[in-house]
Amino acid sequence: MSIRLRFTLLYTFILALTLTIFGFALYTIQARDTLNSLKQDLSLGANRFAEATLRTDSRPKPPRDAEFYPLLPFDEFSSDQAFQSFPEREVARVLDPNGQLVASPFGREGDALPLSGKGLQTLQSQQDWWETEIVSGEKMLIYSRPVIVNDEVVYIVQVARPLTERDRTLQSLGTTLLIAGLLTLLVAFGIGWVFSGIMLHPIHRITQTAQTIGNERDFTRRVNYTGPQDEVGQLANTFNSMLSRLQDAFQKVEHSLEMQRSFVADVSHELRTPLTTLRGNLGLMRRDLPPEEQADIVNDMVDESDRLIRLVNDLLLLARADAGRSLAKEPLDTSTALEEICRQARQLDPQRTINLDVPANLFILGDRDAFKQVALILLDNALKHSTASINVTAKQQGKQVEIRVQDFGKGIPTDKLERVFDRFYRGDDTATIPGFGLGLPIAKTLVEAQGGEIVLESELGKGSTVTLQFML
Repeated sequence: MSIRLRFTLLYTFILALTLTIFGFALYTIQARDTLNSLKQDLSLGANRFAEATLRTDSRPKPPRDAEFYPLLPFDEFSSDQAFQSFPEREVARVLDPNGQLVASPFGREGDALPLSGKGLQTLQSQQDWWETEIVSGEKMLIYSRPVIVNDEVVYIVQVARPLTERDRTLQSLGTTLLIAGLLTLLVAFGIGWVFSGIMLHPIHRITQTAQTIGNERDFTRRVNYTGPQDEVGQLANTFNSMLSRLQDAFQKVEHSLEMQRSFVADVSHELRTPLTTLRGNLGLMRRDLPPEEQADIVNDMVDESDRLIRLVNDLLLLARADAGRSLAKEPLDTSTALEEICRQARQLDPQRTINLDVPANLFILGDRDAFKQVALILLDNALKHSTASINVTAKQQGKQVEIRVQDFGKGIPTDKLERVFDRFYRGDDTATIPGFGLGLPIAKTLVEAQGGEIVLESELGKGSTVTLQFML
């Protein structure tokens, strides 16, 4: 069962329950009010007849145990106006204290109204009595009251009125309420079905969008919702936000997979060259060559083996950095560390000048080994890609420390700057420079693992500058 149908049925059920309670209350109130109105009219009529009986009847009263009381018509029983003209809808009778009929409109024996034994006892005890009985096939409401003289019941006045009209009115009211309720429920069900469809339409669009995204893997799609920011609006906004995050995650995964494929291809290429050289040299060693050529082949194999070792070491370092290896973040004196690193770098090319300008007691939060690795990579690149002096400076800027490594080489074209941190990327003019294109990617990974940032700026003909930023 769909949520739309459940919502409509629930709404219809609540409305049906409300209409039932309302109809029952209205029917009950109407029945009670009409009955009270009838009782009030009968009570007034009975009082009027009782007073007329006291005013007009002067005949001597028979003893209470008399077995016979003469039955008279109203015009002989009393000349009072109340007995001569009374409402057509009312039936009036006069009884003696023993419940025998004394007077009726026409003085007929069959005019007596029902009176139960309990009712007679109640009247004889000077209390009123109500009862409902069938008279001549018609339901009647009968009111009986005693006429008391000197604390003695002398007559009993009965006044009755048919309940047929009231019952017919109540039946008509019940039928009207039932038919109107059913029609209202049908109309309400239709309106509820339409409005629930309108209210749930954004959710339907969300479902369709989700299905389309699942089938097409198009995370650029969004739910177009222009309604109020209610629960459905919040759901649409949340769904769109989730799609944005999924899109970013999917793009990152795609980029990572692409980088992984490129990485595997580049590693295969870099490994294939020295392995091919080693395999060829081993094939030459099987031949009977002069000692001088064998020595050259061995030296070549040693160089290629060293190259393989360096490549494997770089790959292991990069893999550890990618694995999120936790690095220590401890206070590190940059002046002492950079002096040591520059001294080691000068041994790579004793003829080059490395200028160091670092204030004393300038600390950062970082890992000493990782920081040293990054600095050596930057200085090694500067030595490889330039022939002039190299400047290393450091200074504090706010809550950060900025370290700059500047060379004065040929520089890097603008269209290639965005790829300098890609793995195995090397410019066209660096083919003769030893290396695998892993230095800057390793440096970037290590710097970011320490919570820092690395930026490379370059200008053709003027050189390049790498800027590191660490927290104090």
